[in-house]
Amino acid sequence: MTVAQQPEALNFECETGNYHTFCPISCVSWLYQKIEDSFFLVIGTKTCGYFLQNAMGVMIFAEPRYAMAELEEGDISAQLNDYEELKRLCEQIKRDRNPSVIVWIGTCTTEIIKTDLEGLAPKLEADLGIPIVVARANGLDYAFTQGEDTVLAAMAHRCPEKSPVSETEKGERNAIQKLMNFGKKKEDIAQDESEYVNHPPLVLFGSLPDPVVTQLTLELKKQGIKVSGWLPAKRFTELPVIEEGYYVAGVNPFLSRTATTLMRRRKCKLIGAPFPIGPDGTRAWIEKICSVLGITPQGLDAREAQMWENLEEYVQLIRGKSVFFMGDNLLEISLARFLVRCGMTVQEIGIPYMDKRYQAAELALLEKTCQEMGSPLPTIVEKPDNYNQVQRIYDLKPDLVITGMAHANPLEARGINTKWSVEFTFAQIHGFGNARDVLELVTRPLRRNNNLKDLGWDKLVREEAQV
Repeated sequence: MTVAQQPEALNFECETGNYHTFCPISCVSWLYQKIEDSFFLVIGTKTCGYFLQNAMGVMIFAEPRYAMAELEEGDISAQLNDYEELKRLCEQIKRDRNPSVIVWIGTCTTEIIKTDLEGLAPKLEADLGIPIVVARANGLDYAFTQGEDTVLAAMAHRCPEKSPVSETEKGERNAIQKLMNFGKKKEDIAQDESEYVNHPPLVLFGSLPDPVVTQLTLELKKQGIKVSGWLPAKRFTELPVIEEGYYVAGVNPFLSRTATTLMRRRKCKLIGAPFPIGPDGTRAWIEKICSVLGITPQGLDAREAQMWENLEEYVQLIRGKSVFFMGDNLLEISLARFLVRCGMTVQEIGIPYMDKRYQAAELALLEKTCQEMGSPLPTIVEKPDNYNQVQRIYDLKPDLVITGMAHANPLEARGINTKWSVEFTFAQIHGFGNARDVLELVTRPLRRNNNLKDLGWDKLVREEAQV
């Protein structure tokens, strides 16, 4: 009998070449909430409109700042003037909402019929006196989360190169600094400024809820690192100053186009760090930023140890169990690395698209984590064939499958525990404090099944009815 040799390095495979994910125009659902003075205009067909209605219908009472410009037969056959039609819509948006910026989201149809959105936007911007940003967040992209990537890459071009105001006003202009200085006296603010180490400017990119932005900013402040700004900012008028030589670091693994734009177009220096998901990832992210800026990190050992202690009740539920990623939102590598550190075995990581350069640090940390935990290295399957994956799931019998919504119910019907991957996209999962939310999502189906074993059906039905 021979013992199967474990691979010494991560194994990458590619299957069908299809991307089994949502359409990237869904990025509107979180970006319009993040950028409070924005308005998003999606230019596409009725199918796009139906998708937005279904994907974001639950937010209708929030009076969302987005609209659908539906292309009719006259538009597609070039019988109508694109400029006049878009001007009419944007004038109405300006009159009704008066946003600081209008973001045009191009769809598959605008790509196919070659609508020159980039050519139309500057002329209309001059006529209306309002910035118009063009982002082609269409279904031809790899994953639905990359809609944000195209929008941020477009906005990176709009970041001012030199601040037209003084350094003091520039600090006040920064929404993050305003939030952190709220209620403080001028003397206290001056004392806070003295806590920072003298280092080159650092800008972080990635759309996160304001509480998470504050948490990560404060974590870096503890190391004496001052965050000069975030892309995107809470308001378009507060976009960070970005000049040649600035350092930039991402917080999400699906922002490779934004990273490339910042490096090539704005001549920034990218800090290639793992992403701040889980205590291990957050520590590695902070350590890498400190390393590049020439700062010795302080107190991270105790900080991470305390977080793991707080997570122990969740870790006990998943330690020794197996998980299978079907692939959906490009968060798979980071989540898999965190779950391996929690004691799980990752059988396969399906991912719609793999940018090995942008995720190099995360891949290295995954490999290192597997070796330290004595866990086998998972196979990473790019553009997986869902049919083949289902067959592998039947053979491997994982304790949990993290999947897109299309496959969750069919797998559940066959007795396989599942979790929707899209929930990780919308949950607050970054930083030390939010690692608990990741494990809350991961363990929910397992805890539900434990309850099923302990409860009678009648009691369960009554409780479900109450919920």
